[in-house]
Amino acid sequence: MTGAAIFDVDGTLTDTNYLHVVAWWEAFLQSGHTVPMPDIHRAIGLGSGDLIERLLGPDRDRGNDEAISTAHTVLYATYFERLPAFQGAAALLRTLEGRGWRVVLATSASGPELAALRQAVGADDAICATASSDDVDHGKPSPEPVELACHLAGVTPEQAVFVGDTIWDMEATTRAGVTAVALLSGGIPRADLERAGAESVYRDVADLLDRLDDSPFGPGRPC
Repeated sequence: MTGAAIFDVDGTLTDTNYLHVVAWWEAFLQSGHTVPMPDIHRAIGLGSGDLIERLLGPDRDRGNDEAISTAHTVLYATYFERLPAFQGAAALLRTLEGRGWRVVLATSASGPELAALRQAVGADDAICATASSDDVDHGKPSPEPVELACHLAGVTPEQAVFVGDTIWDMEATTRAGVTAVALLSGGIPRADLERAGAESVYRDVADLLDRLDDSPFGPGRPC
């Protein structure tokens, strides 16, 4: 075994960040909050509770949190049958699995949403485990999802590489002591990702696949 290849899903393997933005915007609007979409975009990747906290603040009426989160879930579910995976996503996972990496997903998605995302990616044969929001007490930027992914793969942090697209991914990964690889496909600027701890940055999964041998997944990486 070479190590663990840990992947975020939204914005990393699937082109879904902006679908989440629209669903959250509408969910907030239904509860009487007009939240700018750029602000929502910057919060994508956080768990629902942390996202609402970040966007509405600690002085909000917390009694509306569940209604907002549920509205987002219902709205986003309308896209389940047509969620788009990025070109090269399945090929990258299968290539890594074929080279001996244990592929693990670490995502805030769970239940039917996670099932829809996995169907969109279409590489379940290459995925050995998933650390979802149902499996942890705290989501990213807590290191807990990344630490769990390492545990599920049976590796130490030094044997793992995490691929994600948000600053929350990068912060969680560096706190877990895992090598952080960032993709620009989620819409976050390179400089922000690097400041959050990204050691390498690629355009998208297809770019990473094209340059795999020179990446942290390359043959020169120590196990």
